[in-house]
Amino acid sequence: MTNIAGSFPDVIAVVPAAGIGSRMLSDCPKQYLTIGHQTLLEHSIASLLAHPAVTRVIVVLSPEDTQFCRLSVASDKRVTCVAGGRQRADSVLAGLQLAEGTGWVLVHDAARPCLHPDDLARLLAITHTSRVGGILAAPVRDTMKRGEPGTAAIAHTVERNDLWHALTPQLFPLELLRRCLLRALNEGAVITDEASALEYCGYHPELVMGRSDNIKVTRPEDLALAAFYLTQLNNGENA
Repeated sequence: MTNIAGSFPDVIAVVPAAGIGSRMLSDCPKQYLTIGHQTLLEHSIASLLAHPAVTRVIVVLSPEDTQFCRLSVASDKRVTCVAGGRQRADSVLAGLQLAEGTGWVLVHDAARPCLHPDDLARLLAITHTSRVGGILAAPVRDTMKRGEPGTAAIAHTVERNDLWHALTPQLFPLELLRRCLLRALNEGAVITDEASALEYCGYHPELVMGRSDNIKVTRPEDLALAAFYLTQLNNGENA
């Protein structure tokens, strides 16, 4: 990476890791599945801490979590954990309560282990020009179909121009994100990611082009694909 620490303001990252990952059909939450000798959560945290601007990572855990404390990353002084809430937005807010002393906050999925350092640097660069923030995203390349409600039949084809896959990390001014999340939750809005809270409040976060191999491990077959992408990433860094 060509960027140096002084190129960016200090940033705190929040990693929501309170989910159970039921679609993985595994005996443990998906963030604790392993690739190599590390869990998905450890890979995700490491990808954030690899950038010198990320000074701290706040991991938001289920109150019943008993696994995080066993990981080596739990003893890293840059890593703090806190109990999360019922929804993702509640968990992110719990993390934001500890993220004082910074202007900008990253939110990254616990089960998205393949973040490329160039993508992270590209996202952090918007701190120089934006007051709203933005997200990593990849343009939709496949043909998109809208299904008939309640059936497995196609209703119509969705025009894919200007459609993007939302990725993480997502980067916002701390106080703006906190304010938008609180308003959206109080008003019963459907919040699927942090950007949607800002959208609900009338803001337009930037779309920052990201790599399509920044996948979220959601289903069993994703694990092998993430392992392949991590191998490619590590080989590229070591070349």
